[in-house]
Amino acid sequence: MTEWATSPICYYAKAVDEGQCCTFLSVTVYKPPDSVSIGFTNHSGPMFASHQYTLRCDVLNVAPIGNLIVTFYRGRTPLGPGKSKVNAQKKPASEVFTLSINASKEDDGVQYRCKAELQLGPEGPQPPPVVESRSLRAAVHYKPQHQGPTRHDPITVTAGDPLRLNCETEGNPGPSYTWTLLPASLLPPNSSVLSITSAASKHGGRYACSASNAVGTTTVTFHVVVKPNIIPYIAVAAVVVLILVIIVPGFLYKYICMGQYTPPRPGDVCCFRNQRGNALTANYRSVVQS
Repeated sequence: MTEWATSPICYYAKAVDEGQCCTFLSVTVYKPPDSVSIGFTNHSGPMFASHQYTLRCDVLNVAPIGNLIVTFYRGRTPLGPGKSKVNAQKKPASEVFTLSINASKEDDGVQYRCKAELQLGPEGPQPPPVVESRSLRAAVHYKPQHQGPTRHDPITVTAGDPLRLNCETEGNPGPSYTWTLLPASLLPPNSSVLSITSAASKHGGRYACSASNAVGTTTVTFHVVVKPNIIPYIAVAAVVVLILVIIVPGFLYKYICMGQYTPPRPGDVCCFRNQRGNALTANYRSVVQS
């Protein structure tokens, strides 16, 4: 078949004594596309989040183009069909279909494609002729984004305990990190995690973690409070109490004389209590000898 706009006529006679009749037959000559391709209009390379771009689907040499339906897909999700604006063309023709999209970080790595389908009605071929484009993988660049709040509540750590601050962010390209103990002390390393093995009072203060890539910078702040470790003080206090309650009374029993907290001399009168709690007096020599 080489005639794209053909109108065959069927001649017939209803009866022997009647004249000849004719009927025009509706014939649709169709041709699937030679190729279907997808790309972006006036753009190459990675996209940037929150920017608008235009997808284009090029369909070459299809007939009749008025019966062509083009559908864009994001992964397996259809983004809406598009119909040709040329309805009367019978011969093979080409057309570009477009769709505007707003790029987001969720689009990074998504596969876009388009499908061209000739819908020729119930009398046409079933299933309808379909030609699909190759998949186009989208790359979306976006500045680092912290999953939690950018300002944290105060973090309290006991002196001597480990301290770990995490400001991991998500970004494309992958971010680099800079830690600062405000106002101006730069800290190693270039990592999303800052670890201190044993926290001290000097480690208290406000920390700023800056995550940067070619698109932008996100800063996360931490407020660290290092409280003293009171366990050693409790131990010292316990020892002091032990000395005052158990050891010192033994010395006082032997050395308190007439209210004097000085070692007695021979002949001094010493006051003490016996095991029954009775008050007794004796001179120092008799106490020592007894």
